[in-house]
Amino acid sequence: MDISDVRDLIAGGESLTVEFKMQVDATELVEAVVCLANTDGGQVLVGIDEKSREIVGAEPWPRMELIPARIEAHVAANTEPSVRVSVEVVNDGACPVVVVGVPPTDTVVATSKGKFVRRALDVHGRPQCLPMRPSEVLSRAGSTGQRDFTRMPLPAATSDDLDPLEIQRFRDMAISEDGDAVLASLDDEALLRALELVDLTGQLCVGSVLLFGTQAAVRRHIPVAEVAFQHVSAALDVLANDISCVPLLRAMSELFERVQARNSQEELEMGMFRVPIPRFAEVTVRELIANALTHRDYSALGPTQVVLTDSGLEVSNPGGFPVGVTLANMLVAPPRPRNPLLADVFKRAGLVERMSRGIGLAFWGQLRLGHPPPDYAGSNPASVVVRVRAGPADREFAGYAEEARREGNELELDELQVLHEVRRERIVSARRVAELIQRDQAHARGLLGTLIEKGLIEPRGRGRGREYHLSASLYRRFHEEPRYVRTRGYDRLQQEQMILSYVRAHGSIARREAAELCQVDSAVAARLLREMRDEGTLDLIGERRTARYVAAPSVR
Repeated sequence: MDISDVRDLIAGGESLTVEFKMQVDATELVEAVVCLANTDGGQVLVGIDEKSREIVGAEPWPRMELIPARIEAHVAANTEPSVRVSVEVVNDGACPVVVVGVPPTDTVVATSKGKFVRRALDVHGRPQCLPMRPSEVLSRAGSTGQRDFTRMPLPAATSDDLDPLEIQRFRDMAISEDGDAVLASLDDEALLRALELVDLTGQLCVGSVLLFGTQAAVRRHIPVAEVAFQHVSAALDVLANDISCVPLLRAMSELFERVQARNSQEELEMGMFRVPIPRFAEVTVRELIANALTHRDYSALGPTQVVLTDSGLEVSNPGGFPVGVTLANMLVAPPRPRNPLLADVFKRAGLVERMSRGIGLAFWGQLRLGHPPPDYAGSNPASVVVRVRAGPADREFAGYAEEARREGNELELDELQVLHEVRRERIVSARRVAELIQRDQAHARGLLGTLIEKGLIEPRGRGRGREYHLSASLYRRFHEEPRYVRTRGYDRLQQEQMILSYVRAHGSIARREAAELCQVDSAVAARLLREMRDEGTLDLIGERRTARYVAAPSVR
């Protein structure tokens, strides 16, 4: 890092990942590092006036001076667990700036004196370091996978707090096609041990009561474990509003049934059969509710909430994404459940997919019905919010996806994502496909090549300007032949205008220049230039290697 990089950081101002310090003692430096480590990592710049953003220079610390290795060793020795920072001293003339790089951590970090702090924004949007409450320490430990809160023992809970009907509910679920049927044959004590809901002494844990507790026990021991269901009309009339504190398997069943009872559907005629197209795919509803119940932060206040409106379905829960999971990688990130114990029980009950592909299944379910995928854009560090938009389905697309399934050619998630995007936007690039499927461009190009081989899309252009649109056969399947012609025609009109603009600016154009300009191969460029000449738009001068095209008098 050089002084220009430092000035760029200063120009950007303080944020959740950047902190300025004019001068701090060794203890304050460690606290600043812990503060960033318990958020998303970042950089501490020492020697910067926080108010004026001017470089005033850092003063040497006793015994550490301004020696990077000594500063790094001091931070490592005074954090628990040790934080391995990187330190650089950048000089602006006689004013040194100490830049401390703090890596993101997958654990909760404290100072060696036991102080926990985190980075947050105040009411004015300014970043600050705040002490972490015990619940926030537990929440952070859960989001990093460092500790499963639901495994914590509940000394006050006894077997009388468990509901035999809820244990039987699990058995009934486990004997389903997707459940672990072996567990259904176990007696209550053996079942609890098999699910790791009791320790060797028979002590119940938080998860035991969350899953199998009586309603009174759940409310007494884990009062934050509320679930809420609301149904609101377009006129904002509340048609249903229920908030309860019930065990999770019951909550799962009741929330799912309430949504499904109100899940209206269209019908698609396919020959002699009628195929239902609900507003929300069954797998989408199931996975989103299960995710909210099993991945929520049970140390935080607030209910797991399901809200149904005419415009769509919204499912939210306290607790943000686990560390390492973001909007940009949620479909491909390795599974990191906040509450592994709960997630395992739900899988063994057959309620969720065993390979931890819940979000992908929710996307797949909506896309194959001709609906947009779920939207997680409303999520924040304190909560996960997913919205599923309701509205008329793309019936032609849904019909095609159903035909493919019946023929044994079920479309996979990434294929559905690309086809949905191309159907909506008309054209798509490899870069956009990489964003959609959350992989690199090499993987995206491979997927596009597969779709070309299947006859589902066609390329146009070449090199970095190459784009893709639906194939002629798909447009025919969708009864939209004119749209295909317009798509191809738009390409041609755009190329003609680009060539004319080039000729007006530079006087003439050769075949090689036209190929580079329009991102097509040489043969296509030659044909395009000839056609423009035949149409009276261009005139040809010279022959063979010296041939160039100029604007015809009628267009000059």
